[in-house]
Amino acid sequence: MFQTLKNAWKVDEIRKKLIFTLLMLVIFRLGNAIPVPFVDRNVLTQLYQYTEGNLLSFMNLLTGGALGEFTIFAMSIYPYITASIILQLLTIAIPRLEELSKEGEAGQKKIQQYTRIGAVVLGVFQALGISGKLFARAVVAKGFLEQASIIVVLIAGTMFLVWLGDLITEKGIGNGISMLIFAGIISRLPHSFIYWTQGVIQGKINPINAILMLIIVVVVVAGVVIIAEGERRINVQYAKRVVGRKMYGGQATHIPIKVNMGGVMPVIFTSSLLQLPSMLGMLIGGGFGEFVNKYFSPQQNPGIIITNILAVILIILFAFFYTAIQFNTVEYSKNLQQQGGFIPGIRPGRPTSDYMGKISNRITFIGAIALAILYVLPAILSAIFKLPISFGGTAIIIVVGVVLETFKQMESMLLMRHYKGFLNK
Repeated sequence: MFQTLKNAWKVDEIRKKLIFTLLMLVIFRLGNAIPVPFVDRNVLTQLYQYTEGNLLSFMNLLTGGALGEFTIFAMSIYPYITASIILQLLTIAIPRLEELSKEGEAGQKKIQQYTRIGAVVLGVFQALGISGKLFARAVVAKGFLEQASIIVVLIAGTMFLVWLGDLITEKGIGNGISMLIFAGIISRLPHSFIYWTQGVIQGKINPINAILMLIIVVVVVAGVVIIAEGERRINVQYAKRVVGRKMYGGQATHIPIKVNMGGVMPVIFTSSLLQLPSMLGMLIGGGFGEFVNKYFSPQQNPGIIITNILAVILIILFAFFYTAIQFNTVEYSKNLQQQGGFIPGIRPGRPTSDYMGKISNRITFIGAIALAILYVLPAILSAIFKLPISFGGTAIIIVVGVVLETFKQMESMLLMRHYKGFLNK
């Protein structure tokens, strides 16, 4: 990996992309330090200390500490992610949206516009929950305009991050949205390890349990790498064709089907959806808020069981959803037939499509189950060992997945320039 970075830095185009990405992440981190107006910082600190160790710690991790500090990026990009999930699901149900998705770049721009509108609508409700319920005691806004300015600032912060993510995707390295989430999580991991170290020194945390959890983290990292790199290869044979005096085709190759085609997106989408009940609980409050805090908080009992079960189900569903989007077996079968290719022992056309679909479903199910296990394993073991942990399978999978995807993108750029990176060694 370090050799790949070294080689990438030598290429002027890739070096500019790397520098641009780093500058955008610096802007993201600087924005996390800009406070929302009309907020008493002393009261805010007390509120965060009071809620340390519960759901707020997990949400604060995903926002890179912006939520706990109540900064302009307190909502991060999660309203946009939730709106994206809703639009992609509606694309299947509404014919007009399905037509737009097939109209190429123009259709995608229209869907992105709808997604941004949905993000603003969801952002209004989430901002009301944060300012009116979660940190209500810290808000010193008196009039309507002052309260409205808090909502506007929070929504503007989210939409600015969406724009920043698009810039990273277009002009930088990696997926912009994933990179922002990655940067936020990385910025909070030292805080978590310091908290562990202090707990061990002060006798609040059993050293053996801490060591066991570190071993589990290493196992999860290794598991994520195995899932990301795993693939099933389907053999393909091309028929020989004689054109004039030359013979074409006749070679054998393969179709690689990844175990986890969705990458980290199933985990990101799952973590985003699991925040919705908490946001509604904060917004509505009262008995409903207490119910949500008990049954949908990963730090409560039986909330930890319910949220982990929901997480497993959602990860599996999103894994299949993304595989269906990225690997259209019908179109793949048509293209293969037009190019004179066939799978040995399988007839071209519909049988080939069915065969690839069956293999894809099987390998996706295995990958989704493995991803779900890695997702819930740290949280379950943390509850067993009584070890407080703000990060878990979510953070580990996202961090490792984003690093792998980013280095793969750099590796593909290097291969185009005849460099040899770590993937070919």
